[in-house]
Amino acid sequence: MSATLSYPDAVDLLDADHKLAQKMFLDYKAMSQDGAPSEAKRTLAAKICQDLSVHTQIEEEIFYPAVREAIGDDALMDEALLEHAEAKELIARIRRMAPNDAAYDDMVQQLFMSIMDHVMEEREQIFLKARYSTADLRGMVPQLYARKKELQTGAPAPAPAGKKKVPA
Repeated sequence: MSATLSYPDAVDLLDADHKLAQKMFLDYKAMSQDGAPSEAKRTLAAKICQDLSVHTQIEEEIFYPAVREAIGDDALMDEALLEHAEAKELIARIRRMAPNDAAYDDMVQQLFMSIMDHVMEEREQIFLKARYSTADLRGMVPQLYARKKELQTGAPAPAPAGKKKVPA
């Protein structure tokens, strides 16, 4: 898993996702302004939605719990989860829409604005606090990277940590 070495820590891995999402959103905006075919826009929007879904899931499963424990700021982490819920709702709306729907581009733009607001708050608050905490950001990289790859290939979610099935 040497590819994970290209990320010095979890923040760098997650922020690389942020930068890729921003680039894809800008590409989508350019496609819209250039009058690209609906199917091409749908393909890019689907990629954006899938990548964001994977990103939010690895944050929620791995990064956020570790950071929550390390920084002890439940309100900040709860706010981040609310922002994820908003993004998931927008993603669900986009996935239900036809790409030639008059509101499709606006919905993708609304997701873009929501994501960029979240990214700024995450960079300025959560990532900063995480870097100054006891969280093992370097040690999280292989787990984040592996889970991201699993989700991208459609692997099932692991059982929640600490919960075991009790035989009946």
